[in-house]
Amino acid sequence: MNIFLYEWKAYRKSTIIWSIVLLTLVVLFMSMFPSISKDAVQYKKLLEGYPEGVRKAIGLNIDSFFSLLGFYSYSFLYITLCGAIQAMNLGVSIVSKEVREKTADFLLTKPVTRSSIITSKVMAALTALLVTNIVFIIGSSLVASQVKVEDFSKQAFFLISLTLLFTQFIFFALGLVLSILMKKIKSVITVSLGTVFFFFIIAMLSSTSGDGVERYLSPFKFFDTAYIIKHSSYELSFLITGIVIMIVSIFTSYLVYIKKDIHTA
Repeated sequence: MNIFLYEWKAYRKSTIIWSIVLLTLVVLFMSMFPSISKDAVQYKKLLEGYPEGVRKAIGLNIDSFFSLLGFYSYSFLYITLCGAIQAMNLGVSIVSKEVREKTADFLLTKPVTRSSIITSKVMAALTALLVTNIVFIIGSSLVASQVKVEDFSKQAFFLISLTLLFTQFIFFALGLVLSILMKKIKSVITVSLGTVFFFFIIAMLSSTSGDGVERYLSPFKFFDTAYIIKHSSYELSFLITGIVIMIVSIFTSYLVYIKKDIHTA
């Protein structure tokens, strides 16, 4: 419990900062919606001038772009990108920081098992992500209610917003297993940004190729906002895929960490 509280206090400041960043992005994007929806005809002509491949790559669907849910879906892609960076940072840092800061020997000599240590760290990081998403969902809902020009499905809006949490959990699990499998990580931000943008580029490429089986290659494509808007639900196969990735990554992390030779000071 003491490890959990210590870790949570360490993440508290960054959690506040990331929450503010995500809310700021929502406000910036959604504040443009009333004027865009008002001049929909002109904007549609402008957007139609872009090649279809480019529109798909940046997540722009002209058919739904001028509705609140459609515009929110477009902006949500870039909000998710920032959220993935936050989650990846947490996943990569929670174990590797003990090696970088040369405090592993102090921690591992305490009368607690390695499984208890990693469990406390994981729970603290997941709590930080959960708090970020609670703030984000409440804030984005308030913003949407202020800028709407017509009624929209609140259920679909909530389901779209909730995919941020699912995506973050996936990237957190990937970051965790990556940090444990790698011998030493000198820079968390380098590994985090490199991994997140790698999957983001794959997502953009899969969008231009028709969103087939390539969607399974990137967590950014597991939750299709167009499908959510239409069906008010998630695609089961991709939801299961995300859960499997999380379970396998965390299980592998536990298995390796418990037996791993941790370098101390």
